[in-house]
Amino acid sequence: MRTDPQDGPQPAPGGTLRTVVFDLDGTLADTSADLIASANACFRALGRGEPLDPLKDALTAFHGGRAMLRLGFERLEGRWSEADIDLHYPILLENYRCAIDVHTTLYPGARDAVERLRAEGFATAVCTNKPEALAETLLGLMEIRHLFDAMIGADTLPVRKPDPAPYVAAVERAGGSVARSMLVGDTRTDRETARAAGVPVALVTFGPSGRDVAALGPEALLDHFDDLPALATRLLG
Repeated sequence: MRTDPQDGPQPAPGGTLRTVVFDLDGTLADTSADLIASANACFRALGRGEPLDPLKDALTAFHGGRAMLRLGFERLEGRWSEADIDLHYPILLENYRCAIDVHTTLYPGARDAVERLRAEGFATAVCTNKPEALAETLLGLMEIRHLFDAMIGADTLPVRKPDPAPYVAAVERAGGSVARSMLVGDTRTDRETARAAGVPVALVTFGPSGRDVAALGPEALLDHFDDLPALATRLLG
């Protein structure tokens, strides 16, 4: 979806429209507590309590619903298989849909950074491994959907990150060129996506991994969203 051309980004003088693509969970917003709660609800329904901790297991939450279910089953006594994961994953998604923004908050400076990028002529997009409908719902509830020219979710295409196709689609639907784009993310998946697409990645250090993300070899680390506009200008010109 494109914004009104009078309000949307414009190409830099003499160049192609520059584009910054954002991951969602763990990058734009701290969604971990609501994600963990949705998984714990599955285990409560089984009479198994709440094996996941919203603070200690935040990093697992950002790796998706199936990862949370696997961790939960691993901590419980008894036998389980991937069939149990497949069975409970749709239930987890429904739990999450019904309570998607109870604890979720934007990271400090996120909204201002996106607005500044757009004011400086960048296009902006979201590329997430959260299902598209849930991502659209959350962006709407946080009142930031209008700040992005495109939104690609886990099921928008037949493949998801780290396959580069969702990233490429996000850039192109935003009106940009992959050659003048970058990704802002928080996990190995984002590092691998950027590498596959041949673009720079900035990994945030304010997530549960902290500055350990430096070991992934990103082109840049982002300590605070206040630094993003200048960083994007340095990386994309």
